[in-house]
Amino acid sequence: MQAPASPSGATRRPNLTRILAVVLVLALAVTGYLSFSKKETAPKVTFSGIDGQQYTSDSLRGKVVMVNFWATSCVTCIKEMPDMVRTYDKYKDRGLEFVAVAMSYDPPNYVLNYAQTRKLPFKVALDSTGAVAKAFGDVKLTPTTYVIDKNGQIIKRYVGEPQFAELHQLLEKALAG
Repeated sequence: MQAPASPSGATRRPNLTRILAVVLVLALAVTGYLSFSKKETAPKVTFSGIDGQQYTSDSLRGKVVMVNFWATSCVTCIKEMPDMVRTYDKYKDRGLEFVAVAMSYDPPNYVLNYAQTRKLPFKVALDSTGAVAKAFGDVKLTPTTYVIDKNGQIIKRYVGEPQFAELHQLLEKALAG
């Protein structure tokens, strides 16, 4: 004859199961938060400016930097460029640096013509080998824009045209930090 199960033994298993489930959920939540909140360091690259100057990502440290991958054949890139100019003009005196990186397939004379006729006020670079785009996660879609904080950490990546009000809020926060 078996002894009847004690009522306290019957309730311990479900409580233990609940406790383990809560611990598991909390562990997953913490892991998820840490993986999404972890900032990625911007790659070390050398930009080749259309003016013939070379500058490195390290030389831009201490400033908030926007790196915009674009092409003269990209309709969205051309559409967003006046807003990018206004954004740069609004924040340049507060420490914003901006590098417009033309994709490797963009003919250099098209890039030079566009930059000169539009009087782009920021750095314009040619990525003739595709090495810069590759270093930034193998960028293929244009426009793609990275916002990098003063410590060289990527704080946001936009694929497509950004919502400029949101971008400006992000820049305000990054420049204040």
